[in-house]
Amino acid sequence: MSVPQYRKAAALALAAGLGLTLAACSTKSDDATSAAGGKVTITVDCQPVGSQKELLKNWNDDVAEFQRQNPDIVVKSVSVGEQCNNPPDFTARLAGGTVTDLFYGYMTDLQQVLDSGQAMDITEYANKDTIPTWDSVDPALKEVFSDGGKLYAVPAKNYSMGLVYNKVLFQQAGLDPNTPPKTWPEVRAAAKKISALGNGIAGYSEYSAGNTGGWHFTSLLYSQGGQVLTEDGKKADFNNAMGRQVLQNLKDMRYGDNSMGSRQLLQWGDLLTNAAAGKVGMFIGAPDATQAIVSQFQGRFQDWAMAPLPGQDGPAKATLGGGEGYFFKKGLSPDQVKAGLKWIAYQKLTPGRGQFDYVRAKPQNYPVGLPQPLLFANGSDAQKQELELRKANANVDTANFALFEAGPVPIKGEPRNAQAIYAVLDAAMSGVLTNPNANIDALLKTAGDKVDKLLAAES
Repeated sequence: MSVPQYRKAAALALAAGLGLTLAACSTKSDDATSAAGGKVTITVDCQPVGSQKELLKNWNDDVAEFQRQNPDIVVKSVSVGEQCNNPPDFTARLAGGTVTDLFYGYMTDLQQVLDSGQAMDITEYANKDTIPTWDSVDPALKEVFSDGGKLYAVPAKNYSMGLVYNKVLFQQAGLDPNTPPKTWPEVRAAAKKISALGNGIAGYSEYSAGNTGGWHFTSLLYSQGGQVLTEDGKKADFNNAMGRQVLQNLKDMRYGDNSMGSRQLLQWGDLLTNAAAGKVGMFIGAPDATQAIVSQFQGRFQDWAMAPLPGQDGPAKATLGGGEGYFFKKGLSPDQVKAGLKWIAYQKLTPGRGQFDYVRAKPQNYPVGLPQPLLFANGSDAQKQELELRKANANVDTANFALFEAGPVPIKGEPRNAQAIYAVLDAAMSGVLTNPNANIDALLKTAGDKVDKLLAAES
């Protein structure tokens, strides 16, 4: 759940009045196996929405060029609106059988996709013939989308989280933008000074709805050295001192200092809208959060910088890493699978093309130079090519990410059944941020009991 360029743009679909419904992305594979002249047709979701004109033009241009290079393949793009970045909607679409031939999902979606029976095993098709950079793709990312030695999706994004902060607000509050907080007590102190600027500014802002609260709780817990589940994955493991510290830190800022603003129950777009308006001093996020602030919410690149995720009494013990990829709908023909892999290779895994077309992105004012997406193994041929292109076309001050890159925090993956667990943990986050009398122990116990029942039901 980072901020992928196309997926997050799709969140604006409903507001743009596109009027798409679940039925709009329903695709029967036998209807798409061929087209006139023996061409292979594939449907792909998460096309940018109409309100994002440049992104949509880029996508359409890529489809046209891909089809020119592969005249036997027809790519039919589908925008499914908010469902491309809203986990509950994705689950509904999956359960309803309305996914496209290639459908976008989080790394955390693997289990529910497998449980739905919608996913196709693509192991025998994913290779250098269909994806020329396949040997450069980080093996750990391939493993995330694998089960029992079988591959079900191709990685398309990867990220890790840190502290994103507004340099302008830091300066106005008398803080040094070059020395951002390294611990949560320091975050609290800085947030208090920033919020004292008034004008509705939150020193620190946090999610607490739409599964995003649970997502951030997980990263905050990792920073403490905790884990969401026990090692065997059978029980919740956050109702402890580290889980309590996460919620206590937030409660202290929210009600002890009044430094988090009065509006809560924020989801992804809510927080970034506020950030773009200069109303947020700090929040945790991935590097491409700054991209969304600018390209979708009209903020400014130069206002933002990023540092490693803080820890409680020193460096963070770990940070959350994750990402997204494309699954393949069960029942596709071998030719459709191969065509789909070629499209993903072109759009997502080729330096200089698609999401890595930095020459195109630079004059469009989309950020080039962010340390993301990290899809290729360090030292691999594709990684070297991507890095060279990124440096040659950088249009953002890479110094703004220097601290983040110089102090890498160990990355810890998302827990099993992450989206369902995040939905449960939303209640703990919203409880501590909306009720000054919230009982942290009770919130954690309730969440832990619910997660235990969830896991037991699936075992």
